[in-house]
Amino acid sequence: MALKKFNPRTPGTRQLVQIDRSDLYKGAPEKALTEGLTKSGGRNNTGRITSRHIGGGHKRKYRIIDWKRTKWDMDATVERIEYDPNRTAFIALIKYEDGIKSYIVAPQRLKVGDKVVAGKKVDVKPGNAMPLKSMPVGTIIHNIEMKPGKGAQMVRSAGTYAQLVGRDQGYAQVKLASGELRIVLSDCMACVGAVSNPDHMNTNMGKAGRNRWKGRRPHVRGVVMNPVDHPHGGGEGRTSGGRNPVSPWGQPTKGYKTRKKGKASDKYIVRRRKK
Repeated sequence: MALKKFNPRTPGTRQLVQIDRSDLYKGAPEKALTEGLTKSGGRNNTGRITSRHIGGGHKRKYRIIDWKRTKWDMDATVERIEYDPNRTAFIALIKYEDGIKSYIVAPQRLKVGDKVVAGKKVDVKPGNAMPLKSMPVGTIIHNIEMKPGKGAQMVRSAGTYAQLVGRDQGYAQVKLASGELRIVLSDCMACVGAVSNPDHMNTNMGKAGRNRWKGRRPHVRGVVMNPVDHPHGGGEGRTSGGRNPVSPWGQPTKGYKTRKKGKASDKYIVRRRKK
């Protein structure tokens, strides 16, 4: 997919850079694989804001994605590649030989008409899924499970990929995009290839309103607030804050390490990411 740039006919198109989605399917999603999606506005069950800068945005339908790929050794044909408003990657509608359809996250180089299959030992080609113990070392992978049978949790965002770099004592060593080296049980499933839409990172919203369409509200800086609202607030005229950067609740930010010591998953991290 290429990028689309626009002539500056309006202030909103001057900086606008979008993904060219002309190759994607233009109809509605598969109705049996969608369900309703309600907005929280960043509030929890008591009605208090627990996640700031969320609210509004275009109405969406949730597409039910098959993260587990439990239909083994049955070929599925890619019927179409679709846009999904709930994630940065594109999704593919696949149809199995028995007529059942499902959505998967589309990897790069997957085209309409291609065959994909999941199984204990299958070909190493984009879209195929198998346990990590069956993959050759060095394979580029995505949609990685952290517990066998739980469904993919890692490497699901647009353009991302990980690499299987080794196997040892029932565990597989996976190098993530951040540079972190992590071990997961070799019975965990993963898909071959890198996630689609790698140009997502090169887009530009062009105007504030486009962020509002996506359900993102304005992010106000602490230094422009009053002292009652933020530790950086107040002061005569424009001030720099006068202290190391903190969150509205006084937690140091901008690089401060918040991971607790002795976390249960520490034993699965062989090497932390580089700064």
